[in-house]
Amino acid sequence: MFSSNRILALNVGASKIMLAEFSVSGGRPPTLLNYGTAELGTGADGDGSASSAFLVAALKDVMINTGIRPAPLLMSISGQVVFPRFIKLPPVAKEKLQQMIQYEAEQNVPFPIADLVWDYQLIGDATEGEQNAMIVAAKNDNIAEVASAVAAAGLEPVLIDVAPMALYNCVRYNYNDIDGCALLIDIGARSTNLVFMEEGKFFSRCIPVAGNAITQELAKSFQTDFRAAEALKQECAFVALGGVYAAIGDERADRASKTVRNVVTRLHAEISRSINFYRSQQDGSVPTRVFLTGGSGVIPHMDTFFSDKLQAPTEYLNPFRTVPVGPKIDYEQVGRDAFMLGEVVGLALRRGLSCPLEISLLPAALARRQTFRKRIPYFVLAAAGLMMTAGIWTLYTRQTLRLFERQTDGVKERLAVLQRDKQVLATAQRRFKESEASADEMRQRIASRTQAVRIVDAIRECLYPGMWVTAIEPLGESADGMERVKITGCGWIDRLSELEAANQNRATAVEMLRDQLKQRRVFQAEIVSQDGSKRDGVRIEREREEADGAIRGFVIEAQLAPIT
Repeated sequence: MFSSNRILALNVGASKIMLAEFSVSGGRPPTLLNYGTAELGTGADGDGSASSAFLVAALKDVMINTGIRPAPLLMSISGQVVFPRFIKLPPVAKEKLQQMIQYEAEQNVPFPIADLVWDYQLIGDATEGEQNAMIVAAKNDNIAEVASAVAAAGLEPVLIDVAPMALYNCVRYNYNDIDGCALLIDIGARSTNLVFMEEGKFFSRCIPVAGNAITQELAKSFQTDFRAAEALKQECAFVALGGVYAAIGDERADRASKTVRNVVTRLHAEISRSINFYRSQQDGSVPTRVFLTGGSGVIPHMDTFFSDKLQAPTEYLNPFRTVPVGPKIDYEQVGRDAFMLGEVVGLALRRGLSCPLEISLLPAALARRQTFRKRIPYFVLAAAGLMMTAGIWTLYTRQTLRLFERQTDGVKERLAVLQRDKQVLATAQRRFKESEASADEMRQRIASRTQAVRIVDAIRECLYPGMWVTAIEPLGESADGMERVKITGCGWIDRLSELEAANQNRATAVEMLRDQLKQRRVFQAEIVSQDGSKRDGVRIEREREEADGAIRGFVIEAQLAPIT
């Protein structure tokens, strides 16, 4: 679509956008050529996503004011609109990895998978047997709305990343001397993104305490509206240092600084909880280095506050530590705006360089449209070739009209060849249809083969401690797969009794197992007969104590859900 080596990088934040222009070449870092920012016009009561009208207007303003022209666009969206999930996968063959990740995505994301656009990233290696992976999903409607707004401004994204992941790539490229665990704190308008960076590990979390929370508290403290409180924050707010250093003699500034400190203290409490979660759930380490960025991260003394509270050296992120800036850029202005440029630098690194995280949430419909557009030049060339051929053929026939009769035999021979080719083509089409039917049959067989894996996984997840399965027998097996299974198992009576007592003896442990199985998608909880009557799809056939009195055996028959 574009032939130049220019690209555009767009970060869509909660309250403003940043559009930057870079020059890229394979294997070399991008060079910043131009950039601009614009407010989205949203207030404090928004839902964290800018409306399409605000986004279109802001994009057009930036392009007009900066003179940036259309080019391939890489964009990032706020971490608030995505659902990141961090999972651990058992060691499996590569051909089964995609299937397992698909299953985990369906189980972990709180929306139907058909309504989402999602991607995944393998993190670290599987040297200890388990493979860590990150699943990132967003509602397709949200992504399509942003992409449509960008298209209305005359641009079209070729890649859609997520802001925390773009920042991670930016830090990793600019700070290759990181040793141990580092924490990036990106304090925006409506949320604060935490990004944990460690060898072989990545973890992010979004905290709903950020710049707007400070502004709202200032509005309450000074009994003013949100806009005036925002102006006050930018004019004289800073993070009070506490103790004898809390007062500076300006009553208005002192009062504002204490309000800021109260909110930032609340933010620190959330960060501490996130650190504990990262350490306990992700086997991470305590951060030994902290980076600050984001529009609200530049409030004076913010770095001093976190350096003291987190007991780790804290510095502001410099996205241009190893990324060059073009000669026409005002270096002092870039230094003042560096806190807003981390995401766009991380995006630009995705073009021509290999990055640690390479997520793309580009909707399938948009990807297909871009693929078609890339083929348009070839269609045009083909059409031109056809027109040229037709013109030459017309000229040729006019000039050789008198030779027509002598060439009749040759034309008939050529027609015979074409007839044979037509027969060959018909035969190929028939074979293609046969192969297609065979492929459909093979796909059905594959789905039937994986049915057993899903059954075993579902039963394993439902078993309570002290239970085990001795046999799983298929019942009513047909060409499309099993219809029912008989699950034979046992359990230690003392363990089952403890489980029933914890449930206040409302049901036996086997009945509790049956209820768990009903909730699994692989089983059919209820069967409707042709006459409209209903019966349980999962039922207990037998439950009794064995001869030694220490084991309780059970048999459960379960109807399987249709294979889809």
